[in-house]
Amino acid sequence: MTSEWVLPLGTAEREDWPVAVDDSVKGWKYTGLYAGSLLPGEERGLSTGRRELIVVPLSGSVDVRCTESSGTVSTVRLAGRSSVFAGPADVAYVPRDSHLPGDQVPVELRGAGQASREVRNFGVPGVLDAEALIACEVVTPAGNWSSYPPHKHDTRREGVESQLEEIYYHEVQPTDGAPEGADPLGYLRVYGTAQREIDVLAEVRTGDVILVPYGWHGPAMAAPGYDLYYLNVMAGPGPERAWLICDDPAHGWVRETWTSLPVDPRIPVGGVR
Repeated sequence: MTSEWVLPLGTAEREDWPVAVDDSVKGWKYTGLYAGSLLPGEERGLSTGRRELIVVPLSGSVDVRCTESSGTVSTVRLAGRSSVFAGPADVAYVPRDSHLPGDQVPVELRGAGQASREVRNFGVPGVLDAEALIACEVVTPAGNWSSYPPHKHDTRREGVESQLEEIYYHEVQPTDGAPEGADPLGYLRVYGTAQREIDVLAEVRTGDVILVPYGWHGPAMAAPGYDLYYLNVMAGPGPERAWLICDDPAHGWVRETWTSLPVDPRIPVGGVR
């Protein structure tokens, strides 16, 4: 489906960034995402300006060097991983320059049965002290659904719901035994309310980005034969940094069914932590 909120790989390029999303995108205000590859010894820079950043190695290790306005320079090495499906990675928060090793990242096994998924909460409140930025990774085994039940966080209601826009950055891999020529893919659904319309049902592959400015979002569907990963980045204008969601009342009842189902044994993908 064609939509202004769907950015397939190659459509969000800027200079030397294969994926670049920020407030230059029409209708986008609070969050951003830059993704790219580095050769050994190669460098890439970003000026933070008024932004706060989290550096997340998708694969491989990387040195993060932060130069403060005072001229002070600090460097940290992020150990990384072989791929996003290999488990959590070290991350670095800039400008506060805090460093969270991969073995300290809280891993949550959320849902049950075919709604089982692995959530790596490296950048959520209570784990990372940030100004507004909230980030996490989700891995959904082949054939499962995540971001489910559909939920929203687009209206500030004290103690009930946060106002947050959200970025989904995707990677997909075939399961063991997939033949040459397999085409790893997944799907994401976003739909609106009577007050604000949005209608997205997108096929996603590695490098594709979906923007969720408002509305119900979910499920994220891992097609049979393909594991699905997404990096979520959220922020909003509210005075409190919180991730408070409201389930679509037509589907929220599904959560209660999980109590009688086992968690999918395929997660966590990196083994027990």
